[in-house]
Amino acid sequence: MTQIRQAEKPPEASPRRGRAEADPAPRGPARRHRTTVLVVVIGLIAAVALFLFMITRAPAETRPTTLGFSLNSFFRTLGEMNPLIQIPLVILVFAAVVGLLLLLIEYAPRSGKGYFWLRLVACFGIPVLAFMLLRPYQNAVIYVLGIAVILGGILFYADYRSRQGAGYLFQLVLFAAPAAILLLMGLVYPALSTLVQSFMDKTGENFVGFENYIWTFTNPEGFWSVINTLIWVLLAPTFATAIGLAYAVFIDRAAGERFLKILIFMPFAISFVGAGIIWKFVYDFRQGDQIGILNAIVTAFGGQPVSWLAATPLINTLLLVVVFIWSQTGLAMVILSAAIKAVPPEQMEAAELDGANAWERFINVTVPGIRSSLIVVLTTIAIGALKIYDIVAVMTGGRNDSTVLAFEMVNQQQRFQSYGHSAALAVVLFLFVLPLIIFNVRQIRKQREVR
Repeated sequence: MTQIRQAEKPPEASPRRGRAEADPAPRGPARRHRTTVLVVVIGLIAAVALFLFMITRAPAETRPTTLGFSLNSFFRTLGEMNPLIQIPLVILVFAAVVGLLLLLIEYAPRSGKGYFWLRLVACFGIPVLAFMLLRPYQNAVIYVLGIAVILGGILFYADYRSRQGAGYLFQLVLFAAPAAILLLMGLVYPALSTLVQSFMDKTGENFVGFENYIWTFTNPEGFWSVINTLIWVLLAPTFATAIGLAYAVFIDRAAGERFLKILIFMPFAISFVGAGIIWKFVYDFRQGDQIGILNAIVTAFGGQPVSWLAATPLINTLLLVVVFIWSQTGLAMVILSAAIKAVPPEQMEAAELDGANAWERFINVTVPGIRSSLIVVLTTIAIGALKIYDIVAVMTGGRNDSTVLAFEMVNQQQRFQSYGHSAALAVVLFLFVLPLIIFNVRQIRKQREVR
């Protein structure tokens, strides 16, 4: 029996033979994937090259080419209509576009010859139609059509050779296209345009290099906007979070907790404009009787009234920061209070049994337990402090060296028509915000890894 079983047992493949037979299986898909990636990259390079040729060629006075209608003509016609007609018409057009996308998403990925031609027509037809609706100039039509055809060909080729099967990538692109287009038009393009504008003069026509950035750090308006912004981003989140944490600890489980939290949270519900007006009365300065609370207190003790919002250096800026801290403390308190309640009570009981006093339990148990919430509160308030505009505009108008980057950016554009300076300030503001965003993303990734 043993001999029979040994005879029936198939011979084992040698290691060399097994490796040789196993290699061709993954090589096919891998080579296919590399070829697809290579074709897509070459196509994208060709599309970018055509775009660069189109925007760098010599300008010519020619009329735009249309299909008989365009987005521009549609919006012009829409603007001339009665508002009662505009609303249903916009809803109808929006529903038609969404319906077409949903129809393609539903039917295009299916297998069959008819669905194959549906994907082919959609891949080439949608980009061409979209680009032509933008009314390209007559001497740029060839470039525009070339870019559209290349992009459509890339999509069809990559979708046809997709590992998940034809129609998968097409469906994915249709899902992401509306959001991606809005993101490109509303964020990416303005960001790139602002970056280019920061190297131009105030008219936006002549290249001036880094002169706008040099102005930002040497001119009084630009210099004080940078210094004050740094003060805001260092002091505001630190004090707002610390005070909010203190409120959360002392009010937690106290009598009338809900009522006290509502009172503390109310300033956060007030707009920055409203908060600025309220505190402008607090800092009010005038001859004779003082209606400002702060100067009323000073004069009550025999002092002389002070023009607080004109006090320099940095005093007026610090008083403006107080307004922001007052409005953001409620947010910090609510978030941190919820985080403190989520700390396991067993940890507090164990620390108490080990002989830790209240302060030691707070430092060694509560704070580590709410670390992620502290980071969220700090970064959120810091980003808000970097973008602050309303309080400065309402209370001082940027006078007496109280300006900040966001306010000065708008001021340079609207008041002085200096688009180069405004763009440079916007880029500097973005560079200040970027580290906070990167730090937040890393913290989120660490939390996911722990989970």
